[in-house]
Amino acid sequence: MSSHQRTAVVVGAGIGGLAAAIGLRRTGWEVTVVDRAPVLADAGAGISLAANGIRALDALRVGTAVRAAGRGQYTGGTRTPRGSWLARMDGAALERALGAPLVGIPRAELHRLLGSALPPGTVRTGVTATAVVPLPDGRARVTFGAGDEAGPAPGLASGTAGTGAGTAGVTEPGPAGSGPAGATVAEVDLVVGADGVGSRLRGALFPDHPGPVYSGSTVLRAVTDRPLDLRTDFEITWGRGAEFGHLAFADGRAEWHAVLNSPAGVRPRDPLAVLRRRFAGWHEPIPALLAATRPEAVLHHDIMELATPLPSFALGRLALLGDAAHAMPPHLGQGACQALEDAVVLAAELDEATDVDAALARYDAVRRPRTTAVAAAARQAGRMGQQLAHPLAVPLRNTLLRLAPSGAAVRAILRHASWTPPLTRSFTVE
Repeated sequence: MSSHQRTAVVVGAGIGGLAAAIGLRRTGWEVTVVDRAPVLADAGAGISLAANGIRALDALRVGTAVRAAGRGQYTGGTRTPRGSWLARMDGAALERALGAPLVGIPRAELHRLLGSALPPGTVRTGVTATAVVPLPDGRARVTFGAGDEAGPAPGLASGTAGTGAGTAGVTEPGPAGSGPAGATVAEVDLVVGADGVGSRLRGALFPDHPGPVYSGSTVLRAVTDRPLDLRTDFEITWGRGAEFGHLAFADGRAEWHAVLNSPAGVRPRDPLAVLRRRFAGWHEPIPALLAATRPEAVLHHDIMELATPLPSFALGRLALLGDAAHAMPPHLGQGACQALEDAVVLAAELDEATDVDAALARYDAVRRPRTTAVAAAARQAGRMGQQLAHPLAVPLRNTLLRLAPSGAAVRAILRHASWTPPLTRSFTVE
């Protein structure tokens, strides 16, 4: 392998971007993460990590810390609004089958643990990648500006990669100099686009792609202000065109989410009051969860997805991962897990690779088919679950779930969570 110090810029400091930086550093790359936000604040309340996500974190050597900070998800399942069970979850059986538990953890804590695995100065905030220009030697020149700069999506040159908005702190890798209007310029071997569902980098790379579309569902979620005495670790309740779920944390608090069929852009003045009315009469602990929540803690987002798969996750020296590559509905709880898989596979393919372009082609070949299949399954799960609203179809679905064999739920989760990280020099079984 060449003695040249390989360098990368990761655009976006969310879960996928930080995981990619950790993985690349493990394989010997010098990494800078940039994020346009002035302060890193990972949006979201809580997250349930399936075994494939935990295995990816183990490969990045963050899994032990995540297990310690999270809470294993062993009890719960799916219910009707009146409280009867449609399906039970056997978390212990899943752990035996997969070798790793389901883990519930606040997103902010997961984000903190990932960030703490990187050296100080790797991540800097308030920085935007404004242009990416391919160089004759195959590398790329990235121009950075202030994160709050307005303007079009990052520019592409000569039909190759362009970068998107990013957040984090920049320690420029490679030769750097002055750019337009005093912007910083860096020449790097790789640009990783991890700038989310609204990725400006993806839009510049594939200008003819339709981009994200509204899924038809909107989600409200929060973390309770105090601990609750919950009988289960994880529950989902399905009504007509509505879902309410909760996830218990190690400190006794809980994350809850309400997913509703809704036109895009609807924002009530008092969302908590609206939810109390919408879920009036639904079983406990739903009323208790809402009562333990401060109104200002409620987050509200329309669920966007990339319904049209991208033609590639890599072009030139630019690789996309996470929601920038394959934003999917949350109905399987696989969005973050797939981003973590992306990060590990990208780093593993580049581990000791002498041909970066060939390694990125392998990354695309491995990741695009899997994520396309998981996204399609998540979309179908939503249609048959939360989004189902027909008065005859809902009781039929409920009956079929009750009649399903006891191991059906476990097998459904195994279908997507039974993933093993690739083994390379830097990613070995510990």
